[in-house]
Amino acid sequence: MIDAERRMSDTETLMWRLEKDPFLASSFANITILDRPPDMDRLAARMERATLLMPRLRRRVQPAPGNFGNPTWVDDTDFDIRRHVRRIAIAAPGTLAQLRDLVTLLLADPFDRSRPLWQFIVVDGLEAGRSALIEKVHHTVGDGQGMVELSMLFLDLERDPAPLPPVEAETIARLAPATQPDATEALRDAIGDSLRIPIAVLRQVRDVLSDPASIGTIGSSTSATVKGVLAQLSETDPARSPLWTERSLRRRLETMRVPYATLRAAAKSMGGTLNTAFVTAAAHAAGEYHRQLGAPVESLRASMAISTRTDDSGANAFSLVRMLVPTAEMPIAERFSAVNEILATARAESQSASLDAIAAVATLIPTSVVTRLARAQAETVDFATSNVRGAGVPLYMAGSKLLANYPVGPLAGVAFNVTLMSYLGSMDVGINIDEAAVKEPELLTDLLRSSFAAISLVGGDKLPARDLDDPSGPAPSPVRRRWLARRR
Repeated sequence: MIDAERRMSDTETLMWRLEKDPFLASSFANITILDRPPDMDRLAARMERATLLMPRLRRRVQPAPGNFGNPTWVDDTDFDIRRHVRRIAIAAPGTLAQLRDLVTLLLADPFDRSRPLWQFIVVDGLEAGRSALIEKVHHTVGDGQGMVELSMLFLDLERDPAPLPPVEAETIARLAPATQPDATEALRDAIGDSLRIPIAVLRQVRDVLSDPASIGTIGSSTSATVKGVLAQLSETDPARSPLWTERSLRRRLETMRVPYATLRAAAKSMGGTLNTAFVTAAAHAAGEYHRQLGAPVESLRASMAISTRTDDSGANAFSLVRMLVPTAEMPIAERFSAVNEILATARAESQSASLDAIAAVATLIPTSVVTRLARAQAETVDFATSNVRGAGVPLYMAGSKLLANYPVGPLAGVAFNVTLMSYLGSMDVGINIDEAAVKEPELLTDLLRSSFAAISLVGGDKLPARDLDDPSGPAPSPVRRRWLARRR
C-alpha cells in the first residue's frame, strides 16, 4: 500500500522541487488497452474505495511554512472522485497512434498542485470497439512498481466478480486525518532533518560543489555512501551522442510488444536476464541509429532505475544509476555479454549512491541550485531505461479485459526513455522521445524492434514479423528504407 506517512521523503521532496524546471518534470503514465468500454460507475466506486486504503490518493501537497523542511501530505477537504476519474472520446478511426498523441498532450499538462496528484482517464472510440485507460500519476505519489501495487485495488481476476466488502471502519480509523502542520511542527521536523547529516559531510558537499575535482581528495574515513553521493553530484562528463544534443518540451510516444517467453529464453541462453536483454536492445538500437545517420559512437551513457523495494508499499523505492553502454558495431551476443557485466557493476554501485542519500544532501541546497545541478546531471545522460514487473495472468477492470499495458516513463532531460512492463506473455514497451533530440523517432523505434528480434534469434527463436498490437505492422521509416537500399 502507498505509504501513509504524512511527510514527503527526501526523494519525493527532491522530485517535487525539481519541477521548478519543466524539463525535469517527473509525472509518468500507463496506457492500458481494454477490449471494451469499462463501466464508469464501477471504476469510480473502486477508485473511491482505493483512496480509503491509500491515503495519498485523496491528499494534496502542502509546502512547509517558509519552505523550511519537507512538504507534507494533507487531506483535500474538497476531494471529489469525479475530478480524478473521467471519460473522453477520441475521433475516428481511433488508432493507437492517435491514442499515443493524446497521451503526450495529457502528460504535458501539469497537475493542479492544489489537488491530489493523479488522474485516470478512460478513452472511448478506439478501433474494434476498444477503449483505453490512461493512468497519469505524479512520481511523488509512488514509483512504477508502486503503481502496480495500486492496481491490485482496482483490477480483478474475472470480468464480473462478486462485489468487494466495504472498507472496515477500523482501517479507516487508523488513517488519522492529515491536517496542515503549524510552523512550530514544521520547524521541529526541519531541525530533525538537519541533524541527520554530520557537519563534516556538509563541508565535503560544499567543497565538491565548489570544486568537483576535489572528489579524489576525500579521505578513506568517509563512508561509501557519502563518497557515492559526492561522486554523483560531481559528475561532469557530458553525454556522448553527437546527434542528441538539443532538448525541448515536444514529445513523441511510440509503443511495441515483445513476446516474454522468447526474450527470456534468449537472455537465459546467453547467461543473462530479461533486464540485460532489454538494455542490450536499447544500446544496440541507439548505436545503429548513429551509424545510419553517419555519426557512429563507441558508447553512450544510459540511466537505469533499480528497485530497492523490500515491502508491498506503493511509496517510492528505487535507486538511479548511470552507466556507459557499448554502442560500437559488434555482434549482439557480444554486446549482451558486455552489458551483463556493466549491469552487475551498476547494481553494486547503486548501493553506495542511492537516490535517498543524494536527496538527503539535496534538502540542504537551495532549490535554484538543486535544479541547476539536476539539469547538469541530466546533460551527462543520453537515454533512460526502466523495467516494471507486471502480471502474468489475465486481468479485468470494471467489466473490461486488459489487452496490453504500455508504460510511459518521464524524460527528465534525456533524449528518450524506454520503459517496459510484463503482462500476460508479453513485454509491453513505451518509448517517450524528445523530438528535438531524436529527429528520426520512427527510425529509432524501428531499430529497437529489430534489436529485440536480433536478441531472440540468438536464443534460437524468431519474433513475429509484425508488431503484436498493430495487425497491419508499422512501415519502415524513410531513413531506414534509404539505409537498407544502400546496404543492398
